Amino acid sequence: MASSSTVSGGPRRAARVRHPAQRPGHPARRVRRHLPSSPWLFAAPGLLITGVFILYPFVSTLINAFTDRRTLIPGKFVGLANFRELLHDDMFWIGLRNSTLYVLGVVPALVLLPLLLALLVQKNIPGITFFRSAFYTPVVASIVVVGLIWVWLLDERGLVNSLLETIGVGRVGFLSDQWLLLLSAMAVTVWRGLGYYMIIYLAALANVPRELHEAAMVDGAGAVRRFLTVTVPAVRSTMVLVGALSSVSAFKVFSEVYLMAGPGGGPAGEDTTLVMLVQRTGTGLTGRVGYASAISVVVFAVTVVLMLLVLRADRKEEA
Repeated sequence: MASSSTVSGGPRRAARVRHPAQRPGHPARRVRRHLPSSPWLFAAPGLLITGVFILYPFVSTLINAFTDRRTLIPGKFVGLANFRELLHDDMFWIGLRNSTLYVLGVVPALVLLPLLLALLVQKNIPGITFFRSAFYTPVVASIVVVGLIWVWLLDERGLVNSLLETIGVGRVGFLSDQWLLLLSAMAVTVWRGLGYYMIIYLAALANVPRELHEAAMVDGAGAVRRFLTVTVPAVRSTMVLVGALSSVSAFKVFSEVYLMAGPGGGPAGEDTTLVMLVQRTGTGLTGRVGYASAISVVVFAVTVVLMLLVLRADRKEEA
């Protein structure tokens, strides 16, 4: 009987005994109770950085665009006065013209040339890693260093003009002529962006089935025809991405033109871009922060329109 009661009482005793983690107030229960909020703890640093350095400046700029705020003066609400002033500001139209020309000159080159470069370095041949690294080096180099190097090369007494004078062409005012200076800055932007967009195209080309090229070769297609009928359709979405990224970056250009043209924006300020105008207008002890914010809002609106136009063109082509 004792043995049977012991056996029969064993399960009942085990059922009454609780695991330590199930007891009220145990740390394990407290951790489990607060578990749903733990993802926000991990996201908090990123949300804090985004709010302080992105959302707050954006909202502040949007508010300042409708005020006459200056660097040391809070300012008051003036409505659309800053935007009406933009319509009569010759420097604003010069900056808009130069930024638009920059997009038209840089974007087609940055969409096509990196793709051709990616096709050249795609093959696994001895020494190709060196060339890939060499093409990508301008991307990681400091823009200030790159700008100074190109200024030294294109200066009136620089290496390029010395070579041109040696062969009898004569010196060219790359940094003193209005349009040549803008074209020189475009060349620097394209040169710096080749390696970056080449990497994007290399990732896209790796996903193109080799069977498509082999089938085209069997049909007698040459290299140019295979490029137009196989490669371009396969990486078309990547080309749209590169076009969107490069157009936004080109419209907001600052460093290249600033380093090559100087703070004044070249001869008589004719090479000033919109971002340079924002920097020139809104900085200093007497900077017109409200007016510079209005120009910044215009830059933001134009970049959004550019991206929407690129995406719309891509959807039309797909349809």
